[in-house]
Amino acid sequence: MSPASTGASTVVGAVSSVPAADSRLAPGGPGYRRMSFALFLAGVATFALLYSTQALLPLVSDGYGVSASDASWTVAAATGGLALFVIPMSALSERFGRRTVMTASLAVAVTVGLLVPFAPSLGVLIVLRGVQGAALAGVPASAQAYLAEEVRPRALVTAIGLFVAGNSVGGMSGRVITGWVAQEWGWRVALGTIGVIAVGCAVAFRLLLPAPRHFKAGSLHPRRLLGTVSDHLADPLLRRLYAIGALFMTVFGGVYTVIGYRLAQEPFSLPQGVIGSIFLIYLVGTVSASTAGRLVGRLGRRGALYLAGGTTAAGLLLSLADSLPLVLLGLVLITAGFFAGHAVASSAVSKTASHGRAQASALYQSAYYIGSSAGSTVGALAFHASGWAGTVGVGLLAILGVVTITALGSVAARRQVLANAH
Repeated sequence: MSPASTGASTVVGAVSSVPAADSRLAPGGPGYRRMSFALFLAGVATFALLYSTQALLPLVSDGYGVSASDASWTVAAATGGLALFVIPMSALSERFGRRTVMTASLAVAVTVGLLVPFAPSLGVLIVLRGVQGAALAGVPASAQAYLAEEVRPRALVTAIGLFVAGNSVGGMSGRVITGWVAQEWGWRVALGTIGVIAVGCAVAFRLLLPAPRHFKAGSLHPRRLLGTVSDHLADPLLRRLYAIGALFMTVFGGVYTVIGYRLAQEPFSLPQGVIGSIFLIYLVGTVSASTAGRLVGRLGRRGALYLAGGTTAAGLLLSLADSLPLVLLGLVLITAGFFAGHAVASSAVSKTASHGRAQASALYQSAYYIGSSAGSTVGALAFHASGWAGTVGVGLLAILGVVTITALGSVAARRQVLANAH
């Protein structure tokens, strides 16, 4: 759930100069709704495919006769593949265009999605999921760079929030649909259903997304690419934002990878369809992500991050209760806090980078999905060792990291003000 500044572009992240009459898209203007809906659908397809096995992990465990930590690799492989390939995909988007790369990425990912239900073993399933994640890397690597180039700066946070909202709807619908379909016809049919839905989203995305008007092809020269990546990693603010995105996703990945196992056990013993419906809570994330712009306007970026972190921590603590209503309320708070924090951090990357939009976005996405892989794996291991309390402990440590990094940012900002005053 991102990089760009309002300045002119140089190096790899070439961006066309804006004419006197700003022709970029704005709310209410021609093409803005089509663009928003197209990228919303891309987000739906991406997250529905990326996390398609997450709600089914108990069934995958039973089907292959493996443990929770082994089955969790079907999630970690997909998010890990995305994390590894998001930077190379961003370079391709600089050369061949954002829309072209997103279209190709979705085409490959949905094709693999139709093969996933036929995996004969856990190993084959993990490999297919890794390939699927690598293919999907082209969507987040290109989408936020497309928005930064084609949307007016004042509308950027809102536009990115809508894309993140699409992510939340995709994550929610994929898990809910797979839960109920799996209860009736098994987890393989459930994965096939998600694949077919993703095909429809991919086709609609390609038909609706307006052709870019402000993209200029850049170079694929490795030295330039490495130079741009090095520039971004040398920026303290960008490093903090990357770390914050990774830590928020560590919490979210861990919680939603393990929650199905917890709800299937005593004292809850919920059926698979009901467990899948728990992911309707993602709708809370749709709202919190789409209102991130207003939150930043009222509290500032750091204030919004503190609020998102505090909300997530409160949800983690509530989820420790053995009461289903309190667990659900905890999940609501975790989801709202995560999506708000993600939208704030990713849009801040967009405003901070002065060049190499796609690379700055790709680095954020890479850190974000590394956090997801780490969260799903470490969260499952902690659950195996210490139960749900272990998974919550991992999440609280990650949120402590978010708060600490944000506080360090506040200190750095004060020092900069004092230095400028002198």
